[in-house]
Formats: sequence, structure tokens, C-alpha cells
Amino acid sequence: MNESLLRELVPAVIGVLVRRGADFASAEDAVQEAMIRALATWPDDPPRDQKAWLVAVAWHRFLDATRAEASRRGREVAVQAGPPAGPAPTTDDTLRLYFLCAHPTLPPASAVALTLRAVGGLTTRQIAAAYLVPEATMAQRISRAKRKIAGLQLDQPGDLGTVLRVLYLVFNEGYGGDVDLAAEAIRLARQLAALTEEPEVAGLLALMLLHHARRASRTGPGGRLVPLAEQDRSRWDTGLIAEGVTILQTALASDRLGEYQAQAAIAALHADAPAASETDWVQIVEWYDELLLLTGSPVVRLNRAVAVGEADGPWAGLAALAGVDPGLPRYAAVTAYLHERAGDLERAAELYAEASRAAVSVPERDHLTREAARVRQLLRP
Repeated sequence: MNESLLRELVPAVIGVLVRRGADFASAEDAVQEAMIRALATWPDDPPRDQKAWLVAVAWHRFLDATRAEASRRGREVAVQAGPPAGPAPTTDDTLRLYFLCAHPTLPPASAVALTLRAVGGLTTRQIAAAYLVPEATMAQRISRAKRKIAGLQLDQPGDLGTVLRVLYLVFNEGYGGDVDLAAEAIRLARQLAALTEEPEVAGLLALMLLHHARRASRTGPGGRLVPLAEQDRSRWDTGLIAEGVTILQTALASDRLGEYQAQAAIAALHADAPAASETDWVQIVEWYDELLLLTGSPVVRLNRAVAVGEADGPWAGLAALAGVDPGLPRYAAVTAYLHERAGDLERAAELYAEASRAAVSVPERDHLTREAARVRQLLRP
């Protein structure tokens, strides 16, 4: 198969989809998925008309994505602007679908990816970003998961841990991304907490509530990103904070610590501080130590370095970065912050600029660009 010819067809196929009514970004996504399918199937079954084949497959992908988006928006409209307090009185099919997509025959990573795509409403690009892998790799993973369960009866509910992971990622995308899914994730977590006394379910719900409580203060005019230390704490939802802390305390009392409880404990310490300067960073470092033992996650190690820098000074924070992959998202931003704290403004400005180029969202990119400009201004005589 001539891959260069395939790439040459892409602009023409996108143009056809746009003329049919697709917006450019959606058309581009659909064509990318069609290309991935072409690379997988054409060597064994090449079409007679390659362009027509790509147009047909991409158009079907676009229609599927449009229907999924319409369905997601319909569910979103049904959810109130803020998540209601207290357990949900009834369940619905959405939570059941999460369990059924987490099929026992699928590896956990594939089950999570499939559920996020099929039920959670996330795009392949968003899921790939959450997993820190290329979009094409994630598209192949989802396709393999679909093929594996094709023809099977989806009557075997999947693993609870897998469903918790899906809800966690859906909330994270809704909380920090361009699709508002946070309230829906909280609604489903409430339902799940009403059905089980598993402490990690309560830990995840507490974590969501504590983060959601800060949502109103996270952005300024025009969607400008406001870092935690600069947020107006009077805008934090004290009701959600109190509920989250109560749920967390009950979960921790079971003495079966899990990663969501540890993350919620860190969020609770931030919420408990009347001002950023009064944050109990020493205790936060201790919780990061627990979280690192539970997960071994490089992202946790990166975040722990920030906490160490606040608790023990910026040079200690930089030392804590040893062994962390420099290619990790936000690595350059964290290093820039610690260098600025240490007084190395020239290096900090360089790193903030580098971090802005690697940012995964427009608000984050703009924020880091402003930070680079601010530090450069400090360097001027």
C-alpha cells in the first residue's frame, strides 16, 4: 500500500466532509480514524476507489461521533449546574453501561479506553492525552477492544476498579478540558457510592467533590487559568468541601487506603488552608509518599517534587525530580517554577517558554507564556 498516496488524499477527503456539513476539526478527526482503519485493512483487502472508500468510512465516523456528542449533551442538560448533595435515590442505565463496557475479557487499560470512547463521550484524542500515548496508538487500542467483544453478550459486569478509573478520567477531562463532564461523573460516583461500601468508591467521590468545590475560582475573564495559589478562596464551595471531607474521613476509617483516598486527602489539605501560605506542605508530602507507594506513577512523582519544593525549599524540589522523565507533560513547567523559586530567573524563563510550547490546552499555553514574559520582565535592569 502506498502510504504517501494515502496521505495525499487526506485534504480532498476532508474537503468532501466539510462540504457535506462537517466542521473542519470533526472532519479531520473522522479522516484520521478512517486512515487508521485503511492502514489496517487495505494491505489484505485494497478498495478499487481509495478516495471513495475513505470518504464513506470517514463520513460514517463523523455521523457516529455526532450522534455520540448529541447523546452526551442530552445527558448533560439533564444534570443540574452543580451536583446535588446526598446519595442518588435511583440508578440509571448509564452506570450499568460503564460496568458492561468494562468486560472481563478485556485488559483493564483497553476496557477503560473503550468505555471512555463509547459511553464517556471523550474523543480518541482526549483519551490518548490522558494516557500519554499517541492518538494513533489509542485508536488501535480501542479498535482491538471493539473487535475482541464483537459478538459477545454484554451481560458480564466488569471490574469495579476499572469503572472507578473510567469515572476518574471522565471527571478529570470535564474538570480541566473543553468538554463539561465533571457533574455527570459526580452523579455516577454518587450512585456507585450508594450501592457499595468500598472505601475507594467513597475516596473517589470525595476527591471529585473537593476539586469541584474550587471550580468557580479556577478561571478568570476570558477563560484565563488561575493557579491554585492565586485563587480567590472565598469563591470555593464550602458545602461541597464539608461533604467531601466527611465522606473521606469515613473512608479512611476503614483502614484500607487506596490511591483515590490518598489523592482526596491531599485535596482536603489544600481546601483546609485559609490561604496558600498556610498550606500544610509537610503533610502533603507525606500523603504523596503514600500515593507513590500505591501507584508508582511518574505524574505523582512530578507532583510530589512540587510539594517537596514548598516544604523543604526549591533545591530539594529539584532534587526530587531525579528519575522523572523530562518528556512528561508539565515537567518543564514544574522545573521552571522551582528554578524561579531558587532565584535562577534566566533558566526559569527559558523553561516556562519551553513548557508553553508543549502545553496540551490553550489556557495552559497562554498561562505559561505569560509566566515566561513575567520572569523575563524581572530580568530587565
